[in-house]
Amino acid sequence: MALIQWDDSFSVNVAEIDKQHQMLVTMINNLNDAMKQGKGKDMLASIISGLFNYAKEHFATEEKYFDKFGYSAAATHKLEHKNFVTKISEFKESFEKGQIALTIDVMNFLKDWLQNHIKVSDKKYGPFFNEKGLK
Repeated sequence: MALIQWDDSFSVNVAEIDKQHQMLVTMINNLNDAMKQGKGKDMLASIISGLFNYAKEHFATEEKYFDKFGYSAAATHKLEHKNFVTKISEFKESFEKGQIALTIDVMNFLKDWLQNHIKVSDKKYGPFFNEKGLK
């Protein structure tokens, strides 16, 4: 069974962005499954690489709409994105140094990101984007 089940509490009511968020949930579930099988560290390199790709695509999507529609909280939100990329870079460095327990750190970071960024920060722009016609 998946660690995290996608439900409406994650939705920002913008299909393109929800689909990208679902990709992150899938990555978390894949990492969790690998950890259960004692293979979390084996999968960590691909997860970290996937997170860089996710951040590049997903953050560009959100920020494109922030700029297009003049989202008032864009600067703060973009800073959160920058902090995410910085943290993933730190994970990459730690992985390359062979840090023990890194898999758990990555998992905790991603679960926290879902709870505090997607369910809080991202939820704030959903209605704004919807008012601008983005669904």
